[in-house]
Amino acid sequence: MEIVMKFNQVLFSLLLMSLFSAANAGGIEAMMADCNGCHGDKGVSQSNDVPTIAGIDAFGHADALFMFRDEERPCTESKYRQGDTSRPATTMCAIAAELSDDDIEALGDAYSALPFVPAAQKFDAALAAAGAAVHENLCEQCHSEGGSNVEDEASILAGQWAGYLETEIARYKAGERPQDKKMKEKLDALSADDIKALLHFYASQQ
Repeated sequence: MEIVMKFNQVLFSLLLMSLFSAANAGGIEAMMADCNGCHGDKGVSQSNDVPTIAGIDAFGHADALFMFRDEERPCTESKYRQGDTSRPATTMCAIAAELSDDDIEALGDAYSALPFVPAAQKFDAALAAAGAAVHENLCEQCHSEGGSNVEDEASILAGQWAGYLETEIARYKAGERPQDKKMKEKLDALSADDIKALLHFYASQQ
């Protein structure tokens, strides 16, 4: 009798674990579906001003969401790009405000497991070559392998949308985004021509 009771307890525990996993899966899928409304299917953006978030390291992704939740990053209003596009425009701060710590960690893990797909965008080969030299001189130390190494935990620059990168570089230069002293020194050293060349270099990596 005791063996039967223990067996039933084990079965009950397994059932609860299964239900819990299914609920969590449904929750993350729903959250990702909402994210994909702007960031594209499986986090691969089709919009020049919206970053691809698939393949970004989990720590960097979660850190960005925590910063948005704390309103430490600029929150520009954006309309939904796919799905129910009749939904009101929103901001990353508003989205992140609805997320728990566990939600944020789960999203970081889920998107980091998806492949990063470089954006198909136009670039000037001569400017890209100049940008490669600028990157090697000022950026490679933290954004290695041409800005493509996810293990740097510094996001992915190579193949990211140029429009998004241009906006974020301008925000860093204007002091609108938190940055360490080292990064500020590197950015301050960039001229407008350097930035333009860098954008073409990152866009060329497809």
